[in-house]
Amino acid sequence: MVQRIIESFPVQDKEAFKQQMLCWANQYSICCFFDNNAYSSKHHSYEWLVAVGAVKTLSPAEHKLDVLKYFCAEHKDWLFGHIGYDLKNEIEALTSTHTNYIGFPDLFFFQPEIVIQSNANSVSIATLTKDSSEIYSSIVEMPLQKATHLPQPDIQLRTVKWQYIDTVEKLRNHILRGDCYEINYCIEFFAEDAAIEPLHVYEQLIKISPNPFSCFYKLRDKYLLCASPERYIKKTGNTIISQPIKGTIKRNTATEEDENNRQQLLHSEKDRSENVMVVDLVRNDLSKICKDGSVVADELFGIYSFPQVHQMISTVKGELKDDIDFADIIKATFPMGSMTGAPKKRVMELIEQYEHTKRGIFSGAVGYIDPDGDFDFNVVIRSIMYNETNNYLSYQVGSAITFYSNAEDEFEECLLKAKAIEKVLG
Repeated sequence: MVQRIIESFPVQDKEAFKQQMLCWANQYSICCFFDNNAYSSKHHSYEWLVAVGAVKTLSPAEHKLDVLKYFCAEHKDWLFGHIGYDLKNEIEALTSTHTNYIGFPDLFFFQPEIVIQSNANSVSIATLTKDSSEIYSSIVEMPLQKATHLPQPDIQLRTVKWQYIDTVEKLRNHILRGDCYEINYCIEFFAEDAAIEPLHVYEQLIKISPNPFSCFYKLRDKYLLCASPERYIKKTGNTIISQPIKGTIKRNTATEEDENNRQQLLHSEKDRSENVMVVDLVRNDLSKICKDGSVVADELFGIYSFPQVHQMISTVKGELKDDIDFADIIKATFPMGSMTGAPKKRVMELIEQYEHTKRGIFSGAVGYIDPDGDFDFNVVIRSIMYNETNNYLSYQVGSAITFYSNAEDEFEECLLKAKAIEKVLG
């Protein structure tokens, strides 16, 4: 295991320090910042966690999971990175023909030069190459960057409403024929010639939508500005959990009406049906890598409240079999069922047929592996993707389509999920 020099430093104003730290981290060509935005949960290991610099990187062109397996075995240290949706092509022998406008690779991991994590009234800095005191001083002396007034991006919808409704009807026919039971269908909002300041946009997004699996991720000229409410998968010791989301309803500023909406979601037969389908799918995935009889739904139909929406979230957990590694777990469970549907391979073929944009990092996962081999990865939703070189900006939203879906309602759900991003972009 790699030995890092670890020191702790006092922090009086954690929010001010976090802002300075993000400005400091953004100077590096590669950085990754996770923030649970003060959501109290027994499942969170850190309040926030940041990795900057890259001692070693991994982005294989082929045999990606085999190379990942070797990389993880060789580097018993912190590893940060992402898994793109189109890793599915290797896992299930599928293909993708849509254009990748943003350009994130299907798989990327890096061994960071510096890792900083938040503690109660302090931060700990773990470094391989630099003096921790110098790093701490650089952060606290970092001036905050003022936002520049830039033109508002010209946002367009790649799939207009009538096309969306027509596609939903075709998907319902696929369900009627028995091709699938449920499919997550997504659409893209995009802007060409968009000039944004990614860090400032991320900070504005988190102010509006401070969700528990948020992430600022920079890979050279590519940015992910993520306000995700959903966990893909987490390992602690021998226990693994997944927390799929299916079921959404808008918040209401009036307390009584908001509670009515919450109860409506809780008792919605449609949303419960969608949720239990994805729970069954997750249980099936986890059973491939977990001990017999250990996979259970720890929580079913939990209602969690976020700034814009209430969500129905279930928690599935299991005990891993012996000699199961990270690459084995990804092969068994990715892409996550909440972003595909059931049966998984067939719906991924239909997603490729009916969607108009390569998902890329969207509906993939970003996360970290710690030196003990534990890990935590989110689901990349409620996110802005940006390529600084070609000035292309994109965000995608979707919903679960079943035979009982109403196309108009599903379209409105997509617009609701995009609302926070629309506010940020003006």
